[in-house]
Amino acid sequence: MKPLKKKISITLDEDILEKVHQLADEDDRSVSQYINQVLRRHLEKKEK
Repeated sequence: MKPLKKKISITLDEDILEKVHQLADEDDRSVSQYINQVLRRHLEKKEK
């Protein structure tokens, strides 16, 4: 079963959003998938 997802709204600085778009494209992911992956990795790192 896939994990449940919730929709949220966030505000990002324009330069950060541009870079996230670029990195998501390079990784062949949507922006949402890319941000989710980055946050997951960050949280896992913080828990260690």
